[in-house]
Amino acid sequence: MRRRTLLAGALTAPAAAAVTGCTNGGPQSSGSSGGRTAITYGMWDPLQVAGMKKIVKAFETEHPDITVEIHVTPFTSYWTTLKTAMRGGSAPDVFWMNAVNLQLYAAGGVLQPLDEFIERDGFDMGVHPDELLRMYTYKGTHYAMPKDFDTIGLWYNKELFDKKGIEYPDESWTWETVQDAAAELTDPRRGVHGIAAEMSRQYTYYNTIAQAGGYVIRDGRSGFGDPRTIDGLRFWTDLVDKGHSPSQSAMTDTRGRQLYLSEKVAMNYDLSAMASQMYAAPAIKDHGSVAVLPKGRERATTVHGLAAAISGKSRNTEAAWKFVKFLGSRKAARIQSEEGVTISSYAGTQDAWVKSMPEFDLQVFIDMLGYAVPYPASKRTAVWENLQPQLLGRPFTGKGGIEDASRTLARQMDLALEQEK
Repeated sequence: MRRRTLLAGALTAPAAAAVTGCTNGGPQSSGSSGGRTAITYGMWDPLQVAGMKKIVKAFETEHPDITVEIHVTPFTSYWTTLKTAMRGGSAPDVFWMNAVNLQLYAAGGVLQPLDEFIERDGFDMGVHPDELLRMYTYKGTHYAMPKDFDTIGLWYNKELFDKKGIEYPDESWTWETVQDAAAELTDPRRGVHGIAAEMSRQYTYYNTIAQAGGYVIRDGRSGFGDPRTIDGLRFWTDLVDKGHSPSQSAMTDTRGRQLYLSEKVAMNYDLSAMASQMYAAPAIKDHGSVAVLPKGRERATTVHGLAAAISGKSRNTEAAWKFVKFLGSRKAARIQSEEGVTISSYAGTQDAWVKSMPEFDLQVFIDMLGYAVPYPASKRTAVWENLQPQLLGRPFTGKGGIEDASRTLARQMDLALEQEK
């Protein structure tokens, strides 16, 4: 997932250390400029810069005594930069945080707790989904303000479906429907597969684990040994074994998303945040669409989202909070939604995003929030997520053995989780 990171051992500095900047131009400091308080805002997605500039302009109009400078660092180096600069004391006052890293950063004492400000100003956090609020709460304390969310949908190519005379996916689809359709859509002569079973993107199979009634992590224990979790993984490895999906080795250089965009796979599980990228591909804009995920034992999709955190060592905490509070407001959410890049998390502001790409039925991503489960995370998520490609790789290359591989993963993951305590 573009919004996640494999950040191992990032917070080895003591809690007294300061977080440092995520900027293109090296460490930055905030202060005052012409009598105005200047704060910095770190983010990683260039697609969201235009929208964020509009949000900043709206904020500065309401708060003429504060200026906000945006610093963009590519996602590939965002967390490494933050890790390396951890001891330098020049973090952005406000910066993007994801759920994968929230517990690690909050436990390290480098994030400003928000509850005092929330209670003082009477800010209603209930305008954001409960799942996101739980993601950004650590030991009962809020540490970040949600700004958006992603759910996962079943993207499909209508032209490939039409050629085979298969009805388009809808809420009636189940795992069996997907498997049958993938079998019919696979056409070796044309180099087309029915679906992409991509192990390297964990959210691909985290969804089916939830749909199977299994779990990735619960109460500090791994769920990969649970028979229901194994059933969710088997859904994907069966597709690989039967040749209805490219094997993982075939997707080493070409990801499932690229295969879908190039019309080499007919179906692909993917993020709502990728809608704008889909829309930019002429063929997919013309005859691509998206549906809710098929039902397993139950309905489920994973939900994740970004949030704004305040550096625990910001010299301008009050100004930073005013900006974070604005980022969590209806006004900021409306601007973000109108930009059409991602789904705003503020309740009732998603309609502009849905309407921004009318060729796709984007409402399905909003509707699935009702049964979404949070993306799994712990204090050191990266440690046990890094085990997954090592141990599940062989089954996802069509060589069988998903049961033993999953149970081995459970044992090693439990050891990693025990070390977090």
